[in-house]
Amino acid sequence: MKKLFALALVLMLIAPAALAEDAAEAADTSLDYILEKGTLILGLDASFPPMGFTNDDGEVTGFDIDLAREVCNRLGVELIAQPIDWAAKDMELSNKNIDCIWNGMSITDERIETMNMTPAYLNNEIVMVVKGDTFKTKADFEGAVIGVQGGSYAEEVLAADEALGGIVGETLVFDEYLTALMDLQAGNLDGVLIDLVVANYRLEGLQDDSLVVVRGLGDDMEDNIYMDLYGIGFRKGDDALSEAVWNTLLEMKEDGTLAEISTTWFGSDITVVE
Repeated sequence: MKKLFALALVLMLIAPAALAEDAAEAADTSLDYILEKGTLILGLDASFPPMGFTNDDGEVTGFDIDLAREVCNRLGVELIAQPIDWAAKDMELSNKNIDCIWNGMSITDERIETMNMTPAYLNNEIVMVVKGDTFKTKADFEGAVIGVQGGSYAEEVLAADEALGGIVGETLVFDEYLTALMDLQAGNLDGVLIDLVVANYRLEGLQDDSLVVVRGLGDDMEDNIYMDLYGIGFRKGDDALSEAVWNTLLEMKEDGTLAEISTTWFGSDITVVE
């Protein structure tokens, strides 16, 4: 009898604690938090055009910035675009220095584990920019010096692909892609592994016909495209905020605003919101 009484007492003590924990998990105040403070702080690498970057006037602009600003207008809050160290983005988010990461961020299994990731809003592709026509297949990169941006998906791709990463001679990590591309121009690199949307934008600005985009990472690099999907990252548990932002993007798709912003930056609607 005493054992039964003791067991009942333990259960009585545990049950309220469990209920309280469940209630705490259910109380998602992430959207209320944003609405009450009246701002959404967006973390970005401000050297990642055309997604998000600082222009010649010192203003942060870009495709993602225009999208986020319209979302914020519809939610009734002010957008604050906060440049961050891209390699420290997870810490910035978890410490509440920023409210989301919205800057051409690739959806990966690791990020799904650590963040609340939205579905994809844009298709991208990881490509290699080279000088001339020396590199056509993966085997051509044996002993090559390759540049990547620190903390980028391209860096992860190179590390994960043994057939490519295992044969290159050296990998140099850069803070941003423009410096890497300029090193490629100068002959200090053999290739730069980079997002296609960024490569297209940067190459247009550099106006160097010797720089060529090689697509894909398979043995036949033209046909084996390494696809990449962009999503928006929120803190784990911030479901209400994430859903509010995504639902607003769905509204923007329906009324044509999404296509309009995409066409402004890319010449056509390349978004995949659905």
